[in-house]
Amino acid sequence: MFTGIVEELGEVASREDGRIVVRCATVTDDSSIGASVAVNGVCLTVVENDGRSLAFDLSPETLSRTTLGGLREGSPVNLERPVTLATRLGGHLVQGHVDGVGAIARIARNGDGVELTVEAPDAVVRYLVEKGSVAVDGVSLTVAGRSARTFDVALIPHTLDVTTLGRSKPGDPVNLEADVIAKYVEGLLPK
Repeated sequence: MFTGIVEELGEVASREDGRIVVRCATVTDDSSIGASVAVNGVCLTVVENDGRSLAFDLSPETLSRTTLGGLREGSPVNLERPVTLATRLGGHLVQGHVDGVGAIARIARNGDGVELTVEAPDAVVRYLVEKGSVAVDGVSLTVAGRSARTFDVALIPHTLDVTTLGRSKPGDPVNLEADVIAKYVEGLLPK
């Protein structure tokens, strides 16, 4: 379980043969072999840790359902270690289980920040409500507006500085995870 509060911006050192290696400094601490780390919002298992980078194996399922297959050497990635019972839940409950891949549709300056419009698949949009939570590439954000195919989020300067979203361009693909509580509520409703 994660919070969507990115701890570090890592950089892809290599990606080949179903394995990705990410250069990082902060999240290597206490990320032993077998530990989970969210990489652009995707929960992955650490298979190597040399103190300067983490390696993860990518299954065909992960590659087909996320944006991780499009990463190349030098690509920046959002990194977060799992939440513990002793830490604050600063964002929202994020599982690292991507519900769909969307695309940045529009980026509009709004003072020092940015309003981001994301085109999303129905499997994600159906769970979004204004002022509800959504994870975009693992970043916990609040839905500012929603239409049938898109949603808007407001990004403050800090978020732009410390996550990949500050480098985004229209057309860029992003991993999306809807709020798990909305999915559970739907599952409990009589059919």
